[in-house]
Amino acid sequence: MKRIVCFGPGPQFKGGIKDYNTALAKALERQGAEVYIISWTNQYPSIVPRDFIDKTSKTDLLKDTNVKVEYITDYNKPSTWKLTAERIIELNPDIVIFQWAIALQGLPLSRIANRIMKNSSIEVIFDLHFVIQKEASFIDKYFTKLALKNVNTFITHAFKTVDELQELFPDEKYVISQDGKRTANEKNVIKLYHPIYDLFQPDKDLDIDKTKKELNLRKHVFLFFGFIRKYKGLHHAIKAFKLVADQRDDVSLLICGESFWKTLDSTKLSTKLKTSVFNILKRVLTGSKENEQDYNPLALVEELGLEDKVTVVNKFIPNEDVAKYFQVSDAVVLFYEYATPSGIESLSYNFKKPLLATKVGHFPETIDDEYNGYLATKDDVIDMSRIMLRFLDYPLPANNVEEKTKSMSWDNYAKAILNK
Repeated sequence: MKRIVCFGPGPQFKGGIKDYNTALAKALERQGAEVYIISWTNQYPSIVPRDFIDKTSKTDLLKDTNVKVEYITDYNKPSTWKLTAERIIELNPDIVIFQWAIALQGLPLSRIANRIMKNSSIEVIFDLHFVIQKEASFIDKYFTKLALKNVNTFITHAFKTVDELQELFPDEKYVISQDGKRTANEKNVIKLYHPIYDLFQPDKDLDIDKTKKELNLRKHVFLFFGFIRKYKGLHHAIKAFKLVADQRDDVSLLICGESFWKTLDSTKLSTKLKTSVFNILKRVLTGSKENEQDYNPLALVEELGLEDKVTVVNKFIPNEDVAKYFQVSDAVVLFYEYATPSGIESLSYNFKKPLLATKVGHFPETIDDEYNGYLATKDDVIDMSRIMLRFLDYPLPANNVEEKTKSMSWDNYAKAILNK
C-alpha cells in the first residue's frame, strides 16, 4: 500500500483549494493508498485582512474515510515549517503533493519541500493551479522561482500552465505525459485536466420549483458562484445580463458567494490596521494603485435597476447548501478577465451545467463552443450578452456536458499520480 501526503488547506478552511485537496485525498484513498492531509493552520501573513476559516459548514467532507488530517503549518511561524518537513519525513510517504495556488506561499513551501528532498527519497510533486500570476510583482516572481526551481515533478491542469512553466525556466527541458508516467532523472510534467468535483452531490429530493420561488427566480437562471473577486468578472456578468433582461422577461441572475475582501468587521480597529498595512505593502511590492478591496460589483444591481431579476446570496456558501444553487440554475457564467483552471468549472460539470465563459486561460481547452458551453470575447459585454441569449435560444443538453467530461474523473487523476 502506498502512503501519500497531500499538503494544502484542510477541511476547516474556505475555498476551492481546500475542496481540491480534500477531493484529491479521498480519490487517492479510493485507489488503495493510505492518505494524510498535512495542513496549514494559517495560510497567509497575519496582516492579510480576511477570515479564511469555514465556520458555517456542518457537513464533514471526509466522513466515511480513513484520511487523517494534521494542522501544523503556520505561515507566520517559521519554526512550524521545519516541524512540517520533519513530520512528513517521519511519515515516510511514497509521494507528497504540494498545492501551489499563490506565489506568496513560495517562501515556506520552498523551505519545506527542499528539506524533504535533502533528507529523504520521498517524491515531491507540485500540483500547479497557476504558474505566473497576472501582473505579478517582482516578489511574486521571486517566490515562484524559489519554490519551483528544485522540483522535479509537476502536475498541470492546462497546456497554458506548461507554457508558463517553460517561460519561467527557459533553460529547463520538461518531459510531458498525460498518463502519469515519469522519466527518471528528468523534469516531469503530468498534464491532467482539473477533475470534476464529487464532494457535492445533487439533492434528489429538492423541489426545484419551490426553491426557485423562494429565491425569486424566473424560468431561466444564470448562476455566478464562488468568491467575488475582480478577475472573475462579475461586473461584466451583471452588465451583460442587463442587456439580456432588457430583451427577455423570463430570466434571472443568481449570484452566490462571499465578497473576498469583506469577511471581517470593518469597524474594528484591528481590521482597520490590518487593511492599512496590507494596502501599503501591496502598493510597495506590486507598484499597483488599484485596491481590490474597493471592488463592489453588487452595487450594479441597483444602479441598473435589476433588483427584481437578480438574486444575491452574498455570503460564504456552506457545503450542505452548494447543490441547490446549481440545481435551480440552467447555466454557469464564468466571464473571467483571466483564468487558471477553475474549481467552479469542475463543480458545474458535477451538476452537468453548461458553461458560458470568456476565451481566456484554459477555457478554450475544456469548453467546446456550442457543445458543452459557449465562449465570448474577453471584456466584451455585448458578446457576453450574445452568448447568454444564444444559450436561451439553443440550450445545451446535460448529456453533452457529461460526454465532454467523461475522462475528467478524480479516480483517473489519482491513478496517474500513483502511476497505475
